[in-house]
Amino acid sequence: MNFTNKAICLACSLVISGVSTAQEIVKIGLTSPLTGSQAQAGKDNESGAKMAIEQLNKSKFTVAGKAVTFQLESEDDQGDPKAGVAVAQKLVDSKVKAVLGPYNSGVAIPASKVYNDSGIVMATVGTNPRITEQGYQNVFRLDPNDNQLGGDMAVYAAKQLKLKRVAVIDDRTAYGQGVADAFLKAAKANKIEIAGREFTNDKASEFSAILTSIKGKKVDGIFYGGYFTQAAAMKRQMKELGLEVYLLGGDAICNAETGKLGGEAVNDKVYCVQGGTVLGNKATEKTFLSDFQNIYGKAPLTYAPYFYDGMLMLAEAMKKANSTDPAKFGPVLATLKYSGVVGNYEFDVGHNLKNAPVTIYRFKGGEPVPAPLN
Repeated sequence: MNFTNKAICLACSLVISGVSTAQEIVKIGLTSPLTGSQAQAGKDNESGAKMAIEQLNKSKFTVAGKAVTFQLESEDDQGDPKAGVAVAQKLVDSKVKAVLGPYNSGVAIPASKVYNDSGIVMATVGTNPRITEQGYQNVFRLDPNDNQLGGDMAVYAAKQLKLKRVAVIDDRTAYGQGVADAFLKAAKANKIEIAGREFTNDKASEFSAILTSIKGKKVDGIFYGGYFTQAAAMKRQMKELGLEVYLLGGDAICNAETGKLGGEAVNDKVYCVQGGTVLGNKATEKTFLSDFQNIYGKAPLTYAPYFYDGMLMLAEAMKKANSTDPAKFGPVLATLKYSGVVGNYEFDVGHNLKNAPVTIYRFKGGEPVPAPLN
């Protein structure tokens, strides 16, 4: 090989070396129930995160002048606290910089300690107030908490539906108990009589005994603190028993899966509350919905938009901090003002959303649609 060829090869190797060192792979964890009765919700979360990451990677995103490629590390926490803690440790060991999720409050509460102690930013949609009340500096909530969700549902029940006597059922999960407690407190404050409180679990499919007992109490509504699989089965069984009263719930029943599983029964007197405003009015919202439909062949459920926004917020915090180090971009995220698909995001000192809007929905044609205000 002559001198000229050697020089060319050396130059090539330096260019290749420079390119490789100028790029960074940033791992982002995702934890949600990807199997089991809540798998549709978990997959929806994953789809939102994937969509954001694909857009960021196509945009040739940079941090401090360095090209960044995001890589999603999805883990199935099964909606189970023990599995969620194991998943948390696995994601910590894989050196993720941030985690989107968990979806379930019962998973988020114990897993948050693992992430926080490891210096990893966690952005969850878990709504139980305890998640952020722990005071962890690396933990953020992307949506309203149970106090707001359950409280607003109770106010709507009293002021708009004119309910006077309601029974409460919860599934004993951290989410179900939390949103049921909030509903119950606000219902009493709005002069709704509580006829009793019953308990089930998030794996149950048979509710006839509980519903028969409630039917004898002459209620005009039931609030269920729990997830969509059980809510759909509950409404079907209410119809079979001739219990023609309202079924109310939180954000975990506010999706099309409730309609699919519940059939025609769900289109009658089922109301739920969800964080955010109605999507589809603004250009950014229309673009998100159209892109999601084109990619996945279906509309998003409840939380895909939050996981999408959450991923873009993490990226924006990194860019503003000029670093992919959680110790540096975490504090930036805490003060970030971000306009996303769901709405405007800004955190208070406890890392809860400021002025988080909520919307009440009812079901029509198996789909949640905004409920009217009298």
